[in-house]
Amino acid sequence: MKAKTRPGSDSLKIPGLQIVLDPLTSLINSGLKSTYHQLEVLGTQLAATIEQITMDESQLVTLEQIKSAHNYLKTRPDMVRTPTLMHVQSLFEEHLPKDASGKGMGIDLFMKMENMQTTGSFKIRGVLNQMRKIEKRYGDKAKLVTMSAGNYGKAFAHCVGKRTTKSVCYMPLTAPKNRVTTIEGMGVEVRQVKTEELQPCVDRLVAEEGYIYCHSFDCPNLIAGNGSSAIELLEDVCDPDVVLVCCGGGGLVSGVATTLSLLGHRNCRVYAVEPEGAPSMKESFKVRQPVKLPKVSTVAGGLAPPYAGTLTYKHCHWYVEDVILVSDAEILEALKVLYNRGIRAEPSGCAAMAALFSGKVPDVEGKKVVVYVTGGNVSCAEMKKFIGEEDS
Repeated sequence: MKAKTRPGSDSLKIPGLQIVLDPLTSLINSGLKSTYHQLEVLGTQLAATIEQITMDESQLVTLEQIKSAHNYLKTRPDMVRTPTLMHVQSLFEEHLPKDASGKGMGIDLFMKMENMQTTGSFKIRGVLNQMRKIEKRYGDKAKLVTMSAGNYGKAFAHCVGKRTTKSVCYMPLTAPKNRVTTIEGMGVEVRQVKTEELQPCVDRLVAEEGYIYCHSFDCPNLIAGNGSSAIELLEDVCDPDVVLVCCGGGGLVSGVATTLSLLGHRNCRVYAVEPEGAPSMKESFKVRQPVKLPKVSTVAGGLAPPYAGTLTYKHCHWYVEDVILVSDAEILEALKVLYNRGIRAEPSGCAAMAALFSGKVPDVEGKKVVVYVTGGNVSCAEMKKFIGEEDS
């Protein structure tokens, strides 16, 4: 269990420190007769704990910011309170993990349906709160620029497309054509460039033409807005044991994990779920700093930024239990299962369910498990390709 005490607390009370002290005491008592592996694990735990103790608290989103965002979003007609499907394990009984004898594990399953959110994904939560702060600081005439593979761009366009001031969304050349036309149709100019040129193009527009950059995941206002979903979740499931959240840039899982912990649910294990072909947060956890990947490749394009955000890494490092990787095959299998239960979800929205179905989530027997279905922006043509001719 990761330490979840707020940074800045008395270090002697940090659970993560005790995780280090206990095995160290054992080693001393046994005359330091230990294997190299045990010492290596101890060193890793010690390094991680020191990093947590020294983390700058001011860089993390506060409960006050999350509650402020939640109260604001409740007043917005273009954001809905998404439903939580309750006790739905019987719908997926054959796909849930089994014990060694082949029996079910007694999982009590809940699903937070962010695929039913305005614009088809959770993104609108963070974007609305982000725009609220930008307008307060720069007014409603500021020229805005972002980059997105789809869902953030759609939420961004929903919020700014009707303004008279020009806004630009840079998209990779690999972005599906229907995503491009959707964003353009909502009033935002789309400029498609190679993936490696996205950030330089945005930076150039900011430096030379005075645009304000709206980051698609590494932004405290986005994280706070996304945290509103966890407040809703707790109104439906007051004591979750395990929460699984799809992770691309990490903006949603940062908000969810932070909110649950700050509201007192520190024993609830929150897992970020990434594709094997785009493991930026997993790799960041390994080296204890945000990393950039030389290449990403996955069917879940919305979960494939080439780098982990500085802010989202810090939140995930402190509040997220671990990062679980799933294959494209596991993601598509989860998509098919959801489709056959009448649930429309894009590949990026299925990763968390894929982690559960594939048995990769530890210690779920008899637990209340919440799975986030994060997006449903998938066309009929794409769905037909994903599920296969025989299932359509």
